[in-house]
Amino acid sequence: MRRHDCIASFPRRAARWLCLFAAMLATISAARATDVVLVGLFPTRALVQINGGAPRLLSPGQAPVDGVSLVSVTKDSATLQVDGRRQTLAMGQGNHSPAGSSASTVTLSADARGHFVTEGQINGASVRFVVDTGATLVSLSQTEARRLGIDFQRGETVTLNTANGAVNARKLVLASVRVGSISVSNVEAVVVDNMNMPTLLGMSFLNRMDMRREGQIMTLTRRY
Repeated sequence: MRRHDCIASFPRRAARWLCLFAAMLATISAARATDVVLVGLFPTRALVQINGGAPRLLSPGQAPVDGVSLVSVTKDSATLQVDGRRQTLAMGQGNHSPAGSSASTVTLSADARGHFVTEGQINGASVRFVVDTGATLVSLSQTEARRLGIDFQRGETVTLNTANGAVNARKLVLASVRVGSISVSNVEAVVVDNMNMPTLLGMSFLNRMDMRREGQIMTLTRRY
């Protein structure tokens, strides 16, 4: 409603308050961001949870559902159009960046074993993380480090005490670690001589987040 329309229909003071209220509503609406989690993948469709609601099955070309439409699907991820912005999410991953805020939020869902597994990046190269709050540092095997092009031999030699006994590792600093919309620079990590271990998203990354878990959903919000 235009300002002069308000004034024409109501006493001047009431019109002023009505127009102010309308402007506030418009600001609140613009500040909202849609929270989307990818919870299922199919050959040509994707199952998503929007703003915490019931899962919705989307197909390419389908009309947007609550501002969300499916662009394309691969075996590992789905590309979505969310509030006019294109986002690619891995299975179990979600993105939420509140408008007008520098904070970034990622939503993860647990797998059948209760583990939080997410696609991410180390130094710009793709990697699959297992979230592990019991790991002091981001941890990866020598095999994975070589695949990612990390020169771990220059790292400090350390001994780690694990459930399987003491193991040798190299301690170093990763230039960047990224999960969804969250990217953190200068993250301490260890490279372990173990070919079978998964890559662990440890506390050297997680301690920069506000972590909140509700059932099978974990939300990470960057603090600094």
